[in-house]
Amino acid sequence: MVGLSLSQAQALLALGIDKVREYPGKSACISVCDPHGFLVSFVRMDGAPVRSIQLAQQKAYTSVRLGTSTEAFLARLRREDIPIGYFCDALLTALPGGAVLLDAQGAMLGGIGVSGLTPAEDQAIADALVCDRAGLAATPPSMGDPRGQRVSR
Repeated sequence: MVGLSLSQAQALLALGIDKVREYPGKSACISVCDPHGFLVSFVRMDGAPVRSIQLAQQKAYTSVRLGTSTEAFLARLRREDIPIGYFCDALLTALPGGAVLLDAQGAMLGGIGVSGLTPAEDQAIADALVCDRAGLAATPPSMGDPRGQRVSR
């Protein structure tokens, strides 16, 4: 399983900072992890909430561990009335803001987590980062397929 290089992860972070700046007066933490959920690169923008440091990392982790966005994970928990504790992983979070990074063939490269804005804004930025990257693909908000159905961009 090949993941993102450090330079690719840093490019995503730079793009993420630009995306967050589109929201006047807001700041965030952005995390990029490898296909196993381990941190590759991270940034905390000036003024980002301290709680967002861990949340951004857990959103990226959750996305790769489950193979879908954290928004889709939250929808599944609600739809199926499943407590998150049933997954036996204390690092999982269902807060929107995590997305899966895939290559053009659908192989997982890693995950991205954004935290510091509203959950909807966090997810919109994570999804935009995935979709803006040439050769990468995003997971739509569906967990019907255990791996998540993916849309190539």
